[in-house]
Amino acid sequence: MSGFVVDSTVSSGNSSVAIPTDISGQILDLDEDDDLEVFSKDTTVTDGSSFNASMQTSPASMINQYKFEEDAEDTKDIFVTVDNPESHVTAIETYITYRVVTKTTRSEFDSSEFEVRRRYQDFLWLKGRLEEAHPTLIVHPLPEKFVVKGMVERFNEDFIETRRRALHRFLNKIAEHPIFSSSEDFKIFLTAASGELTSYKKQGPGFLSRMGETVKAVAAAVRGVRNRPQEFTEMQEYVEAFSQKISSLDKVTQRIVREQKEYLEELKECGPTYALWSQSEEELAEPLKDVAGCVDRCCKETEEQVKNLNDNLIPVLHEYALCTETLKAVLRRRDNIQADFEAKTEALATKKADRDTESKVLSLAWDSLVGRSPEEVKQQKQQTLKGEIKEMRDDLDKAEDRLEWANNALKSDWTRWQKDMRTDLRSAFVDTAERNVNYYEKCLAVWESFLHSQRTDAEGNGNVDFS
Repeated sequence: MSGFVVDSTVSSGNSSVAIPTDISGQILDLDEDDDLEVFSKDTTVTDGSSFNASMQTSPASMINQYKFEEDAEDTKDIFVTVDNPESHVTAIETYITYRVVTKTTRSEFDSSEFEVRRRYQDFLWLKGRLEEAHPTLIVHPLPEKFVVKGMVERFNEDFIETRRRALHRFLNKIAEHPIFSSSEDFKIFLTAASGELTSYKKQGPGFLSRMGETVKAVAAAVRGVRNRPQEFTEMQEYVEAFSQKISSLDKVTQRIVREQKEYLEELKECGPTYALWSQSEEELAEPLKDVAGCVDRCCKETEEQVKNLNDNLIPVLHEYALCTETLKAVLRRRDNIQADFEAKTEALATKKADRDTESKVLSLAWDSLVGRSPEEVKQQKQQTLKGEIKEMRDDLDKAEDRLEWANNALKSDWTRWQKDMRTDLRSAFVDTAERNVNYYEKCLAVWESFLHSQRTDAEGNGNVDFS
């Protein structure tokens, strides 16, 4: 379902829009355009596991001994592909849509196959809806926001492909999730026509409702939690440590790739230099030509190696660096739910105390004003307090149920996320190791062939010792 190639042109209505070959240095970190999303301008994201068991490697490589456990039974019943990006140009904006193809055997779908087009803001809407419905489940991150300066009708091919792969992976993570994959919002996203999706999106909570929830979240964050369970404190500490490590590794790896690209550019100048030199050195002409050939072949292998790092390692590292922000947000939402429960508990206790310590002085004063007996006034106030306490107790029970569900959901999803994370990272590391071995063996073979040819020539001339 993956591995689609982006054409060098993308259509916009009846016209086609050319894609430039390079937009280096044109990316700004802004939020105005939700449709220009990418992990980084130099990286791409794998469609799935980056480990390729069929990759040719040397029999001497010990890395081939690594095996991954597979599920005893493949129960996946929904397959989603994101491909065929198209650029759309209107009078007020330029944006990209992606084809989303879904194949499924689930009975709740009206058909076994669907094809729709979605822009980035639709993916963002889906993510928001899932987080709103399941605040303590871990939603896979979307790519970061970048606006490309000076791009009105033309988009870089690598830029578009990077986003396509990231969005493809996002949807497949949702499809693999035991709860998200059954969400009505996910089904609507995969099946509804563009107009229907727009209407459905308008049915969500309004601005004032969202503002109210935001205010509640801020208030809960200010209050904080008093008795956070130890397991969630340990989760928080783990996420902080993991965030530091994966972010550091992500930055270092990207720096290494940048340096390898610089090395590659330098290496590309060596081959022609050796070839040009051979024209003026008759005695060394053949060795210099051979060195030029070796350098050119190593250039090709190095270029492929840099591409592999961009396609297979960097995206996974950066993806999980983004995941740490998602995890922190999930833990904050869980704390907010607990803070809300604790606030309701305190409010109920205060209300009960008010009922038990009602002032007789105030009752007599009220009685003198309304001309009613103190006992009648007291009973009425007690009845009012009783009703308020019952309502608060009902709210507290609901808050307690919500907290219990939130805690259980997070604990379960935390285990699932850790398993996926370790599988993805291990696969990326082993794949990188395989490719490194393959790369260095090929370069080694190139230079060994050069040495062999020189030894043969030396033995024939009888004047050079290579031992």
